[in-house]
Amino acid sequence: MIFLKLSIALLCGSIAVQDFRERAVLWILFPLTAALLATLYLKSTFLQDFLWNIFTNLILVSFMILILYIYTHFIRGKAFLNHSIGLGDVLFFYAFALGFPTFTFVTLFVCSLLFSLFFFSLARKRLTNKTIPLAGLMGLFLTGLMLTSLIPGLPSLYTL
Repeated sequence: MIFLKLSIALLCGSIAVQDFRERAVLWILFPLTAALLATLYLKSTFLQDFLWNIFTNLILVSFMILILYIYTHFIRGKAFLNHSIGLGDVLFFYAFALGFPTFTFVTLFVCSLLFSLFFFSLARKRLTNKTIPLAGLMGLFLTGLMLTSLIPGLPSLYTL
């Protein structure tokens, strides 16, 4: 478990660094992160619960992306992918969805979005590129989460 958490933290940290520097992330990092998150979660629960929660999480993410697409395309009249949201952000959403029970996923997803908003609003003036490195910021959040979960005595993210 410790090796998996450290590997996830390393991958998410790599996503963060690449997204901050280049606003582009190697695509292979997303399926690797998804596979490790899913493996960590599967080791913590029963297969039936895992499949049900992952299915629910993927539906929630897909519904959210559909709402974003409808809003961006029809209301704002702008292109969706790589203009309003990056492909890496979408891939990170799906990778994130594979790693946690539904209640924990929704809580962590919202907290990571709030963290991203807060961090970007503080760092906006120092960044040369004015777009939000969302996958990178969420990766930074998940890195902190994985490293914090290594502290003995803290409750597990998978107990809900």
